[in-house]
Amino acid sequence: MEMVNLPKQMKSFTTIVPNEFVNSRLYSEDLAPTPSCKRTWTTWNYAALWISMCHCLPTYALCGSLITGGMNWYQALITVGIGNIIILIPILLIAQPGTKYGIPFPVLARSAFGTWGSNIPALLRAFVACGWLGINVFLGGEALKTFAIAIWPSYGNLGNNWTFLSLSIPSWITFLLCLFMHIIIICYGMETVKKFENWAAPIVLIMAAILLVWLVVKAKGLGSMLHRPSKFQTFHDFWIVFIPSLTSTIGFWSTLALNIPDFTRFGRSQRDQIIGQSLGLPLTMLLFSAMAIVITSTAQDVLKTASGNLWDPVYLLSVITSPSQGFFSTSIRIIIAIVSLIGILIATVSVNIAANVVSPANDFANLAPRYISFKIGGLITCILAVVIMPWKLLSSSEEYVFTWLIGYSALLGPLAGILIGDYYILKKCHLEIAELYCDAYPIFTYRAVNWSAMFALVIGIVPNMPGFIRSLDLDRHREKNFFDQIYVYAWFIGLFLAGSVYVVAMLLYRRCNFDKVRYRF
Repeated sequence: MEMVNLPKQMKSFTTIVPNEFVNSRLYSEDLAPTPSCKRTWTTWNYAALWISMCHCLPTYALCGSLITGGMNWYQALITVGIGNIIILIPILLIAQPGTKYGIPFPVLARSAFGTWGSNIPALLRAFVACGWLGINVFLGGEALKTFAIAIWPSYGNLGNNWTFLSLSIPSWITFLLCLFMHIIIICYGMETVKKFENWAAPIVLIMAAILLVWLVVKAKGLGSMLHRPSKFQTFHDFWIVFIPSLTSTIGFWSTLALNIPDFTRFGRSQRDQIIGQSLGLPLTMLLFSAMAIVITSTAQDVLKTASGNLWDPVYLLSVITSPSQGFFSTSIRIIIAIVSLIGILIATVSVNIAANVVSPANDFANLAPRYISFKIGGLITCILAVVIMPWKLLSSSEEYVFTWLIGYSALLGPLAGILIGDYYILKKCHLEIAELYCDAYPIFTYRAVNWSAMFALVIGIVPNMPGFIRSLDLDRHREKNFFDQIYVYAWFIGLFLAGSVYVVAMLLYRRCNFDKVRYRF
């Protein structure tokens, strides 16, 4: 077999791909191992990536949901901190092969699920991302519409209440404008993503800090909410709320735990990505959550006549810039509204590009690498984000939507467990990269479709399915049963159960040697 060495930049990573695999249906420039000349991401780049993803609208509201659920401020911060430290572990574990071999998530999935079977986890991850992308773009568009109406009141009457697919003309305009911002960045590729995340990271934090200082001065302190006690009288009462809250916090970034190789493949070293991520994720989540708590606490004292949800930053800023409050002159009020809008849009686009565009773009490219590039995959993602019509999902029941999306942690946990078990226990941190691009394996061999991985995936999902189905019933007063109780541990159960079943199944498979041709694990 004739072997072709990749350019010298790749030799430090000892990656050699057979000549015929370069012409494989599974090979493309976007999915190929990243050469050293393109591995430019430093510690700051990874820290900036997480900083820009963490300061988003859902993060801002996360502590709010915990506090309104009965926790006091430090219980909420402890829950957020523990959850992010836990999810950081699988993130760093799955990130390692990305940096070592320069491969994205869909190619890494080929190691466990097979060269063709990897499309299953890739598509599952992609569809979750499309759902989140559509919802975040819609929320960003509605924020844009809110500020547009504040500056130009007649904007809300465009189209005379005429709707298309149940969405008004003003909402369509802002939704598509927000989506177009994502498309521009996608068309310029991953290097543009890195640059955007770099400068987006500090901007939103600075703007949030300015808002915090202004409210603290106005309130002449940190606000009365910080002195409110917890609603839980006993540890048992707290534990009942703590565990599902912890699982939700873990599920918050369980999507990134899978596709983090899409970013670490560009890292200069393991040290850069480990330190950058370890500093960027838990610290930013704690800092931004703490800022959200203080901002809301002071806002409740300053804006006593406000009737809406002050945990919603869009509503909070619209009240502050409202003429009825009289805090600022008309010109200053318009300037603040424009600056606030820019900050919210930056926060929305930065988290969406990193968390909900890069991964599905690579996942769709994995379906047909010769025909679907990263850019085409990103455009497919944007199209699907419109097709799902997120405004209809949100209008039917917001709680239903987020219950459905958070429920995917019950699915993503098993996928993470299988990938970790495959790479660290079975492969012992060694992959034959050339085999991941070979399209010649017979379909009945585990190298093409690994049915042990498929079986483990099903086993990891099944115990959580009854609880997931019951969670769709919005009746909070229904009687809890066994499946409701274990469902709050869905991510943990799926991770350990699927990972254990997969490792045992593959060890038995190796021992029995079912394949006629013994391929190296």
